[in-house]
Amino acid sequence: MTPAPHRTNPRPRATNTHPLRFGYGTNGLADLRLDDALALLADLGYDGVGLTLDHMHLDPLAPDVAARTRKVARRLDTLGLGVTVETGARYVLDPRRKHGPSLLDPDPADRARRVDLLIRAVRIAADLGAHAVHCFSGVLPANPAGTPNPANPAGTGNPTVTADTAEDTAWKRLAEALTPVLDAATHAGIPLAVEPEPGHLLATLADFHHLRRILGDPPALGLTLDIGHCQCLEPLPPADCVRAAAPWLRHVQIEDMRRGHHEHLPFGDGEIDFPPVLEALAATGYQALTVVELPRHSHAGPHFAAQSLPFLHRAARAIPAGAEGSTP
Repeated sequence: MTPAPHRTNPRPRATNTHPLRFGYGTNGLADLRLDDALALLADLGYDGVGLTLDHMHLDPLAPDVAARTRKVARRLDTLGLGVTVETGARYVLDPRRKHGPSLLDPDPADRARRVDLLIRAVRIAADLGAHAVHCFSGVLPANPAGTPNPANPAGTGNPTVTADTAEDTAWKRLAEALTPVLDAATHAGIPLAVEPEPGHLLATLADFHHLRRILGDPPALGLTLDIGHCQCLEPLPPADCVRAAAPWLRHVQIEDMRRGHHEHLPFGDGEIDFPPVLEALAATGYQALTVVELPRHSHAGPHFAAQSLPFLHRAARAIPAGAEGSTP
């Protein structure tokens, strides 16, 4: 069957008094062809897309990835969509290990595979004109013996840790692994936006600053702030997290969430009060994408994409006039 033709003229974006630009993550549209997903988001009025590099959406390991990237870049331009490149695909490197191998893997060859993926992502991002590349640290590798993992208080990911992957060693591995990625990002002029992820070695804003200090605060290193994660485990409320993170913000993910539960929820199903969060974000002057992150809702992805943008626009309309800042 021949697919229906896509719109070549996207619906005009709504004119808003706030400076925020909203996108939707393709990891929440995994059952759609990439071209269909992009057309859907443009038609709904989104400003951009969080593009997770995966086997079904611009496979970063495909032999013809350069040609595919050029095609996607043209499509994004036609549809008027901005883009962030995300690297959180669950099984893109290993069909048996979720998010494996990681930057913390004991095997140097395995760590190198993750580094290679991130460098590929930087090159793809440059060719797409993306505003950032997202990544995360990974969880501490596990030991079947069952030694408790002090860096995994949320109980997600691998629940055990070997002596070989004690925290000091893990931080050293993370810094060493990210160095060539940051070099590539600097060369490409694309920020590398590290995401604090519950259950990972780098789980909090404080952990991000620890990494920043270890690396010597390189200009290419930025932050992906997930608003739901702030609600889940940060000591500050989400709006205060935004203000605290402002100088390093390079990418923002957004969804609802409940305190102490790392579960990405549709808007209204959690505990977050969004108008103060969006007001704080607007006040920072952040101008890149704020991307809806619902990776476990692909079964109804078009529905949640259609529901999410009006919710965000309603919340943004509550921002007082003059709340916009000027931070790039």
